[in-house]
Amino acid sequence: MSRAFVFPGQGSQAVGMGADLAGAFATARDVFQEVDEALKQNLSKLMREGPESDLVLTENAQPALMAVSVAVVRILAKDGGKPLTALASHVAGHSLGEYSALAAAGSLPLADAARLLKLRGQSMQKAVPVGVGAMAALLGIELEPAQEACKEAAQGEVVAVANDNGGGQVVVSGHKAAVERAIEAAKPRGSKRGMLLPVSAPFHCPLMQPAADAMQEALEKVTLSTPSVPLVANVLAAEVTNPADIKQRLVEQVTAMVRWRESVQYMKTQGVLTLVECGTGKVLSGLVKRIDREMTGLALNTPADIEAFLKTS
Repeated sequence: MSRAFVFPGQGSQAVGMGADLAGAFATARDVFQEVDEALKQNLSKLMREGPESDLVLTENAQPALMAVSVAVVRILAKDGGKPLTALASHVAGHSLGEYSALAAAGSLPLADAARLLKLRGQSMQKAVPVGVGAMAALLGIELEPAQEACKEAAQGEVVAVANDNGGGQVVVSGHKAAVERAIEAAKPRGSKRGMLLPVSAPFHCPLMQPAADAMQEALEKVTLSTPSVPLVANVLAAEVTNPADIKQRLVEQVTAMVRWRESVQYMKTQGVLTLVECGTGKVLSGLVKRIDREMTGLALNTPADIEAFLKTS
């Protein structure tokens, strides 16, 4: 099978997310209701109607994105008669998308995924006071020069590569002043542009250690199963199927770099030529061609996308 299912991370959320799926499929409505009940919160109404200022909060955006991603996979299985194992050889998710991937592959119960992501969002937000940390996208630079820029810019503070997204897009994270210095240090190393991102905390850097500790404690209370297809883990850029190993990788990824470019390249070595992005937005499907021109990306966001995909698979 030459297809993998991938799941978006934070930033893909938008008011109205999942509304057309809920309108067309009872399966989606059931997923959203189960998430609402798990969180004791009307998250589906927030997803549908906003306000955007509440939806973008990390603790809401993370479970919301997961809910839509899982809804897509369940629609394919229940309404389309195509379970994940018939459609994909691997799953992978960008940061929080790793939880979506595990829920889609039957490794992590939906309600647990929702609660863990709520906690993950809250813990990440609490780890660093607002305004102390920052993240920036560096465009036109590759991983190693970006890491060199971070070393130069640190000056006793924390700044590290948070995401290696591929195609000359690297995201750095850490103390705000150090991130600003990294933007400047990256310019002579090939960066065409550096821009601060509208995020409320510096994800995927050592400043997130308190959040990693909280997730370790929470994950110890949750039972994971072997996923129905292998997970390509963010921190390894390689597949993992053992539940204890998966838990450890989920803890590590809070402070570690998301090795997305390498993850996509790894999947290609396993015969994957198409990445199918399940959920909201088209970030990951858009990155595919920039990572490897021989691969293609496809996004399943709407009922029409799903119907067209089922006809061809």
